[in-house]
Order: sequence, then C-alpha cells, then structure tokens
Amino acid sequence: MAARLRPALGARLSGRLLALQGRAFASQGPDAASYVNMVLNAKVYDVCKRTELHHAPGLSKTTGNKVFLKREDQQSVYSFKLRGAYNRIVNLSSDEKARGICACSAGNHAQGVAYSAAALDISAKIFMPKTTPNIKVDAVRRFANEQSEVILTGNTYDETYAATLACIEEEGRVLVHPFNDPLVIAGQGTIGKEILEQTTKEEVDAVFCCVGGGGLLSGVGVFLKTVKPSIKVIGVEAVDSAAMTESLKAGEIVELSTVGLFADGAAVRKVGDETFRLCRMVCDEMVTVTTDDICAAIKDSFIDTRVVLEPAGALAAAGLKKYAQQNACEDKTFVAVTSGANMDFDRLRFVSERADTSETLIAVQIPERGGAFIDLYRHIFPRNVTEFSYRISGDPANIFMSFQASSAEDRTSVLEALRSSGYDPIDLGENELAKTHGRHLIGGRAPAQLTEEEGLFSFEFPEKPGALLRFLENLPAEFNVSLFHYRSHGADIARVLVAVQVPVKARQKFREYLEFLVSKGYSWREETENEVYNRFMLEPVEANTSGRSRPRRPPPLTLTGSSVFGV
Repeated sequence: MAARLRPALGARLSGRLLALQGRAFASQGPDAASYVNMVLNAKVYDVCKRTELHHAPGLSKTTGNKVFLKREDQQSVYSFKLRGAYNRIVNLSSDEKARGICACSAGNHAQGVAYSAAALDISAKIFMPKTTPNIKVDAVRRFANEQSEVILTGNTYDETYAATLACIEEEGRVLVHPFNDPLVIAGQGTIGKEILEQTTKEEVDAVFCCVGGGGLLSGVGVFLKTVKPSIKVIGVEAVDSAAMTESLKAGEIVELSTVGLFADGAAVRKVGDETFRLCRMVCDEMVTVTTDDICAAIKDSFIDTRVVLEPAGALAAAGLKKYAQQNACEDKTFVAVTSGANMDFDRLRFVSERADTSETLIAVQIPERGGAFIDLYRHIFPRNVTEFSYRISGDPANIFMSFQASSAEDRTSVLEALRSSGYDPIDLGENELAKTHGRHLIGGRAPAQLTEEEGLFSFEFPEKPGALLRFLENLPAEFNVSLFHYRSHGADIARVLVAVQVPVKARQKFREYLEFLVSKGYSWREETENEVYNRFMLEPVEANTSGRSRPRRPPPLTLTGSSVFGV
C-alpha cells in the first residue's frame, strides 16, 4: 500500500516548496541551491553515460499511462552507483587520493568504487561480507586495478563495516559511503538533471526511484523539486526493507531489526541522516512493494527493454505500477529509474516462478474415481494449465494446480464455473506458504493398500496446446491415475510424472497405450524401481506374521522397466 506522508514530513511541501531554492534545509547540510550547483558541476561524465530515457510501450499499456524507463542499467557497471562513487572520489584532494580509499558493500556500490579507483589510478580497499555471492565478488575484482584489493570478511554487513572502519583508522584511508554523502548524492542527482533534459516535450507527472539508503531519491528529488517542483518525487521500497518509509512516518530515523534480502541491492536497515533530511523535504510519497510485485516488474521491464533487471533495479517500475493502480491514474506521464541489472543468474528460476501475474494458483478436491481428472481439466481448457500436483490418499482427492487466465474477468469466470460444478476451489494467490513451499511438498507417501498395482512413469512431450489434454483423453478408463505432477517452466518439452494403477490382466493394454503415445511424439521412462519413488512416495510396509512382506514397491509394469525416450 502506498504510504502517504504527512505534510509535516514533506509529503505535500506546503506552498510547493516556498522558495526552496536558496533556502537551507537544515544547518548541518548543503541547501537546495548548493545541491543544484553540485549536480550541475558533477564530473560523472568522465566515466558515466547519459543513459536513455526509454519509452516502455508494455508498461504504458498495462498502466494506462505514458511510462518511461531511465535506463541506469546501461552504465559500465550496470548500475547508477557509478555516478555517486566517481563524483565522490574524483573530488578528493591530492593528499586524500594518495592515502587511498575504503568502501564497504556487497553489491553495486563496490563495483562503482572499484571502477572509479581504476579510472583515477588510486588504491582502494573494498570490504565485502564473506557471504557475498561469487558473481558479485568476481565483478568487483574485474573492475579493480592492481593497486586495489577486495577483502572478504565478516558474516554480516555490520561485521564487515566494522572491519572497514578499523582499516580507515589504521591506514588513514578515506571512506566512500554508498549514500550518506553530499557528493555521492549530487552524483546520483545528475539522473534528475538528465530526466528534465530528455523530457522537454513531455509534462512529467511523477518520477519513481528505488530506495535503499536514500541517496538516489535524495539526489534526484532535490534537483527536481528545486528546478521543477510540479513533478512528484516518489520513493519505492520492498515491503520487508522499508527503512525510509518507516522513518518518514515516524519523523525520525528508524532502524529496522531485520530486512528482507530479495531486493538485496536496497536492503538497508538504517537510512542516512543526510538522505533522511533531504527525503523529508522532497519526497511526496513512499510506495512499498512485495516480492511478487518486483518479479512481475522484472518481467514487464524485460518485455519492454529485453534487459533482465536485478530485483532492486526493478523496484521503481514495481512501485510505478502499484501507484498507478491504487490511484486509478490515467493519461499521466511517469518515469521510473531502472537502477541496476546485476542479476544473479541462479535467481531467474524463482523470478520466473513468481512473475506470472496471469497464473492462478488453486487447491481443489475431486472424486477419487476414474475420469475425474479429465472432467476437471475440461473446465479449464483451452486455458493453459501450468501446474498440476496430486497423490492418491483417499476420497476425495486433493489437487494443487495453476492455470493462466487471459484477464481478471476470465479468471473469475473459471473459478465461478468450478464452484457451480461443485469443485469449491480455494484461491491460493495470496498464500505465501503455498507459493513458496506447499507446491513443492504436495503428495507424500500413499497408503500401502492403494499402491499394490501401481507403476511410476515419467513422460516428455512437446509443450504445445492440447498435448496434456490428449494425454488424459487417451488414457483408458480402467487405469486409475494415483499420482500426477506437472509444472510448466517455459521449455519446449513438458515433463510429467505419473503413477498409474494397472491390474495384472490389463498390462498388455497399458503397453499398447504407451505405444500409442510414442506414435504421437511422447517419450516415456518407467520409474517404478527408482529409489526416490521407494523412499518418498511409498508407505513403508512392516513384515507380516510369517516373516514375509509385500515388496516395498510394485514390480515394473513394462516387465523390463524399459524406456522410450528421445523418440
């Protein structure tokens, strides 16, 4: 939910800044005119690009407004952080440059410092937590010069920062703070200057900035509010890392006890005193967004730019979407600063899983009888089923599934049709447990008495409309499906795990069914003797009084347990 700030906190800027230019915000820091002068004289263009202001047709259509993305992912270090870091370092005195610099960061600031130190041929010691992913450590080392060093120390940011301060005390180096420094803030403020230069034909209504420590929001905000105060300046934070939101609400700096780490580039427990001072004056509103909002924004931005933003880099776009929806905005002109694209490749699977806002996740019960699967599926078809999980456990059967609807109205019509047919679906779209864990745990061990004639098979077939329906329609009615697991991952091949109960007398007919599937382009492998099936999907059976017991798993249905894969 968008957090509207009280006027006393700068939300409305009474009198629209009332001669803000030239008036000091507070005695401890530069006034507005000084900041504008620092922005105009910033030396960022020695190393930084004047990034594109990219019209986003997809986001524009989705929100009903004209949306532009300020593409800070185009910088050499794929993040806006280079601007502030370089502007701070280039303004060091000759003596300070000779002493060298220190920085503490687990992400984009570290890369900006390394790149700037190399460009200016000075020594830098960059401290990073030992838990920092290798991809980020390697990126910093790639930008660093021979005089610089990346030091992995501490298990938390606080421990690493303590080591940084100890180095400064011992060696006399200069700290380059990631956000709480006027020159860093002014460097980020050049983004605001460029936005005004690039929108001379537009009347911009609002600019959205991601917020970690507040340097970007402060710099962009103070420039825009001084030069063109009609533009709203809106900060965006992850809902579980909302240090600036809480501080502005309280009227004082609030330190969070914990922060979420999905948008790790903006996960800050405590904002800076200077950034807080400025944000109180220039920030019109704060918006907080969920992990799902961020993932959806990563997808939206990719569609419009073909660039995969990191979670923190997509915060502004996520906040823009939420703001437009909650305030029913139409025909406005919005700018979102896409602040970084240093995405860890290993995160893409999770992002893809959570980004699909067209996917509806439900739990539903069906009768434990032959043909019940296909009856349920016909209520969904021709919509794409993206997930289907089931394990026999008794009557009724519990199904965990998801499908893609073409619109909110289409989604509602499917759910209403299911209810009218007696299925009583449970909407799990807001159930975090279901989305994060439940979908991977559905099933478990089936009762022994229900698996004596069961065989387990994995199937592969082309991921195309109707393939799953054909699979179910051609399964003979006398074969009961006792396990079914399918999940779409956007590949060209669908992979389905199925357990089928086949009476001994019907095994030949089942083999004929497999041959039919092969003729239609399906491949299969019997998994009945797979140890995972034995350990996790079958109930252990105790020895009977004669000392003998039924085998812990059924014999292969295909006699040899053979497979036909890759046909």
